[in-house]
Amino acid sequence: MERLDREAMARRVARDIPEGAYVNLGIGLPTKVANYLPADKDIFLQSENGVLGMGPAPARGEEDPELINAGKQPVTLLAGGCFFHHADSFAMMRGGHLDVCVLGAFQVSASGDIANWHTGAPGAIPAVGGAMDLAIGAKQIFVMRELFTKSGESKLVEHCTYPLTGIGCISRVYTDLGTFSVGPHGAGVIDLVPGFGLDEARARTGLPLDAAALAA
Repeated sequence: MERLDREAMARRVARDIPEGAYVNLGIGLPTKVANYLPADKDIFLQSENGVLGMGPAPARGEEDPELINAGKQPVTLLAGGCFFHHADSFAMMRGGHLDVCVLGAFQVSASGDIANWHTGAPGAIPAVGGAMDLAIGAKQIFVMRELFTKSGESKLVEHCTYPLTGIGCISRVYTDLGTFSVGPHGAGVIDLVPGFGLDEARARTGLPLDAAALAA
């Protein structure tokens, strides 16, 4: 089975971001997508700490400690990029001005619900951040995450068992084993990595997984 590593997952997500899109990349794994957006396309990356027009990660040794994203990672700024007040950034997020958001998640349901801020475990530190604002404000939301936990449990589920971040807001889930659609009609398969077949995907996720897109 040829699992995608995290760089390949980021490259796969980047393929589906259209030119002209205003995009927020969530903290952690989704930030890698910035490194694979085509240089010949105008795609505008926004961060909730008040940055618009970010580029790929800086080369080692060229980091600017005063130029960071919401996850405190050093970033670069493209020509025409700008800074603005935190409140204006959240107004952009909540006001429907973002075309695409890419988030990480603990669970995504077949109907498009997302749980990504708290597992509900005793002693776990919740981390809401701006995810709830993005969940209600972005026009299209992708999730980027490994398909299974270390113990083999699927993160793509029939119903989320963790506290919800947003309801019915996710449209695609990009994983190390394939890409899945989710929404009102349930979960479907867009693509799978070689060696991970549809029957195995259905068995391990426990979902019927519509295969119309895969067949196409």
